[in-house]
Amino acid sequence: MKSIRNVLAGSLVAGGVLLAAAASFGIASAADDATASTTTAAPTARSGHHAWGPGRLYAKLNLTAEQQASIKAIYTAAKPQMQSLHATMKANHLKMMQTTPDDPNYASVVAEVAQSNATLASERTTQSSEIKAQIYALLTPAQKTQLATLEAEWAANPHKGRWAHHGPASSAATEPAT
Repeated sequence: MKSIRNVLAGSLVAGGVLLAAAASFGIASAADDATASTTTAAPTARSGHHAWGPGRLYAKLNLTAEQQASIKAIYTAAKPQMQSLHATMKANHLKMMQTTPDDPNYASVVAEVAQSNATLASERTTQSSEIKAQIYALLTPAQKTQLATLEAEWAANPHKGRWAHHGPASSAATEPAT
């Protein structure tokens, strides 16, 4: 029973870290969103998963050209380390996928990947917070207030913008028919 718990724990940690990495790359690609937007409040019209997230929030802050350039530089500087973290997480995922539960080394592989992913998640969290702090320092007090409002709105309904027209999470699908 203990080995099943280890497998589940390792799988959950690996999945969480991969999800966190995907989010980080969303943040990195958001730099393009933030810098591609004009100084108007309109977000960039990009397709796919890049149309949501920090870039969309920053695009609503009426950033100056100087702020946009600074944000792009921050993301550009962070990109190599984020890519390295992602590559290591991907390698860990592949290691888990290539090892079957009946392999005599399965428990040790799970433990190794779980430990590695924990370290990687910590590094990703630290780097993401450093990026956020650098960007936050560039904002005016009014932009900081507006960002806090936008983040609170997103936190209250994180799927509204991202999944609004995909499946049952949309408001039309959840409202009773009259």
